[in-house]
Amino acid sequence: MTALAQSIARAFPANSLRSSIARHVLLFASAVLFVAALRASYGLDLSAGFF
Repeated sequence: MTALAQSIARAFPANSLRSSIARHVLLFASAVLFVAALRASYGLDLSAGFF
């Protein structure tokens, strides 16, 4: 998780308002995708024996 945050920080310098907005939109979109993946896998058997 730290590596992801560092790569985002390197991609968008902190001195611009436009890059700050883009960074927040990117972080929000990734959080939405993460929650969507959790909701999609709810109730599925994802144990090691299933694969």
